Amino acid sequence: MTFARASALLIFATVVTVACNKQAPTQPNYAGAINAYYQAHPACLWSSEKKFPVQAATSDDAKTQGYDALVDAGLLTRTTSEKKIIIVSRQENNYDLSANGRAAWTADPNQPGFGNFCYGHFEVSSLSQTGPVASGSGTQPLDQPGATVTVSYVPHLAGMPAWASSAETQTAFPQVRSAASGASPASATLTNTSSGWQVTSVNPPVSSAATSSDSKIVQ
Repeated sequence: MTFARASALLIFATVVTVACNKQAPTQPNYAGAINAYYQAHPACLWSSEKKFPVQAATSDDAKTQGYDALVDAGLLTRTTSEKKIIIVSRQENNYDLSANGRAAWTADPNQPGFGNFCYGHFEVSSLSQTGPVASGSGTQPLDQPGATVTVSYVPHLAGMPAWASSAETQTAFPQVRSAASGASPASATLTNTSSGWQVTSVNPPVSSAATSSDSKIVQ
């Protein structure tokens, strides 16, 4: 084997080793950890999970607007009934999941019967800066387990379904319109583990469906 060929193989092996090292303090590893977090925490309509069917007074625009938008999107059905409260009666809308709604529903594994409508997940479009977080004994080498780093980045929304793109949905749920038009810059704290870099917190936190990995480091 010639010296040139041996050198080329050594360089190739070094590049492969670095590329496959999930503990390396590199921007691709940071972005990969953040994207994995968002895959496990999709962006959803409600900050807390709901259970259908639900009822809302027809005069309560604050409640009916969102549900009516989802009726127009084909995710909910609506029927009207009269409810008597002592001697007063009022008209109520009854909302329940449609067949399309059940297909789009993200169930909460921790609360049977509860869930959310999720409209995509964020991904890192650009990663602007990083900085190590100092511990009590100083800054730990970033390529070692236990090291912590803060990352600033710009996310964008991916995988938005057609129902979330409608004007009615985006009017009733302004956060959907905001996410679709371009997410604001965010930051995350990542920790180096034996399995590679993992997210410990995101700021601002994403409005997401509950998953079995909540309150844990997300790989």
